[in-house]
Amino acid sequence: RVVCLENRAVTEYTPGEMMASVAARELKDGEVVFVGIGLPNLACNLARATHAPNLVLIYESGAVGAVPERLPVSIGAPALVTGSLMICGMADIFQSFLQNGRIQVGFLGGAQIDRWGNINTTVVGPYEKPAVRLPGSGGASEIAALAQRTLIISKLNARAFPAEVDFITSPGQNCRGMKRKDLGMPGAGPLKIITDKGILEADPGTGEMVLTALYPGVAVEEVRKGVGWELKVREPLGSVEPPSPEDVRLLREKLDPQKLFLKS
Repeated sequence: RVVCLENRAVTEYTPGEMMASVAARELKDGEVVFVGIGLPNLACNLARATHAPNLVLIYESGAVGAVPERLPVSIGAPALVTGSLMICGMADIFQSFLQNGRIQVGFLGGAQIDRWGNINTTVVGPYEKPAVRLPGSGGASEIAALAQRTLIISKLNARAFPAEVDFITSPGQNCRGMKRKDLGMPGAGPLKIITDKGILEADPGTGEMVLTALYPGVAVEEVRKGVGWELKVREPLGSVEPPSPEDVRLLREKLDPQKLFLKS
């Protein structure tokens, strides 16, 4: 739990609420967002409830322009259907929207994320004899390759942020020495990683993820301990405003009152 002093009032917020609030600020009104379940979904609905009422949410299951009145617990939740602009097949979502360049923002997470923004949701350990077999790609690989820009949301820890992922499920800025443009990917790929400590961004020159901003009360060394490579820091290092009291109220009372995704 973090305590923020704002206008002489004390606002308490959790790391999850901070991440959802920061992610919401990345979204502009009217953008088309390919979104999943969990914190990305909360971020999108928070943005729509505050500064981006015309955000268009697209889900892998086929819901286009979804306006869920209650928090969906899966991409197949009935709440995504009611009031949506269109319901179509998954093939139409990927062919007509994603491959056609109509997805402006993609939200992703993963079991492993490396210094280039590559994401692993396939296996931990060697592919032939993995220590852990993960759910796989789903639509994540296509989102990372084709969305105009991709945002990653994940809590920092050294196991989840190795220097190199065990398997590249979703491409980042550099895939085993091959850059995105060399592989013919039209999307910009992962540009920001929103963590529970600060923000990492792809360096425009190298594509390597570097620390660009810290959350209140967090030191650079705390972030460095959470990654498996020698993390570079962009100067001047920015700071991130905490969630507003209204953000916290919306997240707790309207968007996730049962704490399905915002754990204490």
